[in-house]
Amino acid sequence: MNITTAGSLGHVAKPVVEKLLAAGHHVTVITSTADRKGEIEALGAVAAVGSLSDADFLTQAFRGADAVYAMVPPAMGTSNLIQNIAVAGQAYAQAIRTAEVPRVVMLSSVGADAAAGTGPVQGVHRIEQLFQQLAGVNVTVLRSGFFYVNFLRDIPLIKNMNLFGNNYGGDIKLALTHPEDVATAVTEELQRAGNGFEIKYIVSTIATGNEVAALFGPAIGKPDLAWTAIPDEQLQQGMLAAGLSAELAGLITELGQGVRAGLMTQDFFANGANVAGKIKLEQFVEEFKNQYQQA
Repeated sequence: MNITTAGSLGHVAKPVVEKLLAAGHHVTVITSTADRKGEIEALGAVAAVGSLSDADFLTQAFRGADAVYAMVPPAMGTSNLIQNIAVAGQAYAQAIRTAEVPRVVMLSSVGADAAAGTGPVQGVHRIEQLFQQLAGVNVTVLRSGFFYVNFLRDIPLIKNMNLFGNNYGGDIKLALTHPEDVATAVTEELQRAGNGFEIKYIVSTIATGNEVAALFGPAIGKPDLAWTAIPDEQLQQGMLAAGLSAELAGLITELGQGVRAGLMTQDFFANGANVAGKIKLEQFVEEFKNQYQQA
């Protein structure tokens, strides 16, 4: 098969590319960074350098493809972040139609069923709506839980201030996912025919913040580590101090508010809370420990 993948060589995209190449497929990898071209070609894939917002570029990258893996980063540009993601979605949809792509697998997120109140996830909600309107295309939307690796961003605060948490309570059930489980699901779906427009959840573990802290703490020599519910304003100020834009800090704060209100996981739990991922949080603890020790 001829398969085009987005996401360059990120947490999910790189293992997808490697798995597809190992299965004997011809893979074209979209990247916005020309510096990645050599690394992509070293894997045995073809690099297509351009912007996800450029419909003409995407059309050329999709021509002759039997399947496309579509994704957008959680933040695009420095302002109008949600609109930028929506514009990329429109470019995707136009290119899919023009290039007559028969099969699309899209990476989305828990919470994408909600139109508002979910921070950056509102962007992929809009793309899901666009892709649902694609006629004659088999589209599978994979809604991932929060990536385990996002907890690595908390290491400096744990190390320097013994602070671990977010702007929601430690007793809220979270849908969590290892990127490798997403990569496996994407790879499998790209090699399937699909069946119209489908939505599937890729979740590896359901756990509360309290349970995460109870796993991480002993592993890093902090058995008393506890989850802290951080006030919205304090969280936002911390992100601004770390150099995030006011817009992005506001969206991330809203994401946590969406968790707090139950928006992020309401559809996941309403539809059976299927945990299909194989890599459990307990297995990620060793990686967290190693990163903590190296920090």
